[in-house]
Amino acid sequence: MIGFVLPGGEFEYDARGLLMSFFPGEEFVMNPSGNDVDQTIILPDIPFEGEKNHRKNIFKRRVYDQLSEMTGRTLPWGTLTGIRPVRIVSDLIKAGYSPEQAAEVFSRDYYVSPEKTELSVDIALRERAALKGLNLNSGYSLYVGIPFCPTRCLYCSFTSYPAAAWYGRMEDYLDSLYKEIDWTCRRFTSPPDTIYIGGGTPTALSSDLLDQLLDRLCSRFDLGRGQEFTVEAGRPDSIDAEKLDVLRKYPVNRISVNPQTMSQATLDRIGRKHTVYDTVNAYYLAREKGFDNINMDIIIGLPEEKPADVANTAEKLEELSPDSLTVHALAVKRASRLKMEAEGTVVAGGTQKELEEMMKTAAAAAASIGLKPYYLYRQKNMAGNLENVGYAKDSKLCLYNIVNMEEVQTVVALGAGTVTKAVWPDGRIERCDNAKDILLYMGAVDEYIARKAKLLSGF
Repeated sequence: MIGFVLPGGEFEYDARGLLMSFFPGEEFVMNPSGNDVDQTIILPDIPFEGEKNHRKNIFKRRVYDQLSEMTGRTLPWGTLTGIRPVRIVSDLIKAGYSPEQAAEVFSRDYYVSPEKTELSVDIALRERAALKGLNLNSGYSLYVGIPFCPTRCLYCSFTSYPAAAWYGRMEDYLDSLYKEIDWTCRRFTSPPDTIYIGGGTPTALSSDLLDQLLDRLCSRFDLGRGQEFTVEAGRPDSIDAEKLDVLRKYPVNRISVNPQTMSQATLDRIGRKHTVYDTVNAYYLAREKGFDNINMDIIIGLPEEKPADVANTAEKLEELSPDSLTVHALAVKRASRLKMEAEGTVVAGGTQKELEEMMKTAAAAAASIGLKPYYLYRQKNMAGNLENVGYAKDSKLCLYNIVNMEEVQTVVALGAGTVTKAVWPDGRIERCDNAKDILLYMGAVDEYIARKAKLLSGF
């Protein structure tokens, strides 16, 4: 355990974020007493004059300089610890800076590496172009959460429950979800700009229940075939011809088939019950059924994986040539970390150098099949202090991912564990969430609808 002293006590959250980045996996306590810590770090003084954000950025640079000198390390994202670094660049460009000027400020003020600066500017420009035709002020996007999975992965921290254990009560869950769908339809006179059914794994539902859910949505909203409509058919072991036929019956035009890795040993290690063959088979089956916008997810830093494993995954992805690819750096939340350590599993694979090599390998694979980076976000405890990047063909990027991650449009979220975000024209963002526990959600669904109604009363 590491102790730290924060003069004045201000900006504790930011100080902790940098400490965690320079000392991954450590526990921290502020103003320790006695001998309960291995070492104590006295952080720099906080500047007293100037606007708050200006003072905070100066303080973070001072902390970064101190910790970098202590550890001999630099961080690819510099002083940035938030999840939306691209927004800083977007705001600069929106304020009138040229892309070159925005890059200079971003790199200078936040110590961001040249490579990450270039990536951020590239994505900011692509996001701006993609959002031009979208009604950001009065439009909205819809998220529908299905919190069931065939099995729970070792590292997972999402709202997810084993499908087998809930098989007899999935209809009860859907009945509560339908209440939220019906309310949303009554509340809004126009259909959502984008729809995203995620989870969990939506295709953990039976074909009949999946059909029922899609019928409910499409009978309540006037949805056209050209509207972005994503369903995460993420787990290959949950995909079959019958379910794909159900999806094709409705205006679903984007799906995910997510391998996470093409290493069978890693799949077994992390609790995925599908095989590499299952992934390839599900992908080609979806192509045969007519899906022309397929996303695939992979994770960098999975337990015990090395650059050769990621190179193997990249090679297989190049052969498949998906329309978009999301590359995640493993982010292990505390509960999952404790579970993994208790089971004797290495939390994240690879040294810093290896992790950066793996990320570059994945980026090169995306480029080789014509995919460009279009959205990016970061999380706490990410392997190698890296990032998650979505790559896509120009015509196949996911607008929902952009509006949700950059928080530029209201997202109405339905189901257990979801968060509705109201984005107002003045930039103000307000949230209300549904209970993560399925039983609590079902028991209080009317209350969650009332919260949404209050939140969106002025929308």
